[in-house]
Amino acid sequence: MRKLCVFVSLCCSVILFISCKSKQATNNISSLTPVGPAFVADSAFAYCQAQCDFGPRTMNSDAHEQCAQWIIKKFEQFGCKVTTQQATLTGYDGTPLKSTNIIASYLPSSLSSSSSLERILLCAHWDSRPWADNDPDSANWRKPVMAANDGASGVAVMLEIARQLQRADSLKVGVDFICFDAEDWGTPQWDTTTQVNGDPWALGAQYWAQQFAQNSGGQSYRFGILLDMVGGQGARFYQEGVSRQYALDIVKKVWTAAKVVGYGSMFPDEANGGITDDHVPVNEVAKIPCIDIIPYYPDCQQSSFGPTWHTLNDDMQHIDKNTLQAVGQTVIQVLFSE
Repeated sequence: MRKLCVFVSLCCSVILFISCKSKQATNNISSLTPVGPAFVADSAFAYCQAQCDFGPRTMNSDAHEQCAQWIIKKFEQFGCKVTTQQATLTGYDGTPLKSTNIIASYLPSSLSSSSSLERILLCAHWDSRPWADNDPDSANWRKPVMAANDGASGVAVMLEIARQLQRADSLKVGVDFICFDAEDWGTPQWDTTTQVNGDPWALGAQYWAQQFAQNSGGQSYRFGILLDMVGGQGARFYQEGVSRQYALDIVKKVWTAAKVVGYGSMFPDEANGGITDDHVPVNEVAKIPCIDIIPYYPDCQQSSFGPTWHTLNDDMQHIDKNTLQAVGQTVIQVLFSE
C-alpha cells in the first residue's frame, strides 16, 4: 500500500504539474497578438482556380508548361526575383520527366553571403497526379487528377502570401517560395509489377535538396514550411511525424501561431504518423528543419488524406476558402513573429 500511495502521490504531482504547464502555455498564447497583414482567401481561391483552368498539370503536358509560366509571372508581379531549376528526372516507370522547380525570392538582396538577413523557406508542389488511382470508380484510375487541393492550393496560398509581403514591406526576414515539381509521379496503386529503385515520390524536392547540399555555399534557412493539400473541405492539420522528428520547435511555433490567429481548432495538438512528402529530402539531404502542414482525416474511409485524395473529385468544388484562410493567416503570423 505504501508504494501505491507513493504512486498516487506522484500521479497527483504530475497531473498538477501538467495542469500548471497547460495553464502557463495558455496564458503565454493569450498574451500574444496577431501580427502581419490579413490573408485574403478570395484571392488565394482565385489563384487556385487559375491553375486549374489550365487543366491537370501533369508532367510533360502543355498544361504543365503553361501553368509554369503563369506561376513565374505571378511571383514576379509581386516583386519576387524568380529563378528556375530545370532537370530531366526519371519517373518510377522510367519515363523522362521534364521538371521545373520554381524559386521565387522575396528580399532577394539578402541572398548574398554578406547579408545578415536570415531566410525562411516556404514550399509546395505544383504538378498534378497523372492517375486518379484512389478514385472509388476503377474506370477513373488512369485518368489525370485536376489537383485543386493536392497541388494548386499550396501554390495559391504562397502566391497570396507573396502579394501581402509586397504590400506590407515590413518583414524582418527573407523568404524563398519554392514550387517543387514532379512530386506526384509516385507508383500508382494499380501497378503491382514495375520494379522501383529508390523513392519515386517528391522527385523535384529530392533534386533541389541534392543541389542545395552541394552548391549552397554556406547559405541556409532558419526553417522551412511545406504546404500540402491546404484547401480541402473539413481539413484539420495534425502534427505530422517527420516534422516532429526533425523540427519539433517549428511545429510548436506554427501550431501556436494558429491559436493566436483563431484557428487552433483546425491545428489540434495531436500527433499523426510520418508521411513521405517534399519535406523529407529537405530535412534529410538539405539539412533544413522543415515541417509539413498536411491534413489528416482519421475517420475518412476513402483515405486519411481526405475523400478527394487522388480522385477525380479533387476539383474546385471541394476547395474551402476557410481552410485556405486558416493556413495562410497562420503562416503570415509565423513570418511576422520572427
